[in-house]
Amino acid sequence: MPPPVQRRRLPASPFNASRDAIPPDEVFCVGDRVAHDRHGLGRIVSVSGTVAVDADFGTGTRRVSTPTPKMHKL
Repeated sequence: MPPPVQRRRLPASPFNASRDAIPPDEVFCVGDRVAHDRHGLGRIVSVSGTVAVDADFGTGTRRVSTPTPKMHKL
């Protein structure tokens, strides 16, 4: 049986990054201005721990689960 072949590691691969190099998730506070990919600009109305936030986007209040890559602080 031949010896197992080691996989080649690419230097620019994101899987080589250490855990410290990964940016932390955004923490939202009441009153923060946010931009959502689908709902647009809004303001955080309430925060439910690290699970979800309620945001007012002008057309209505939406509950958005966190962390989400679709919503960012402004």
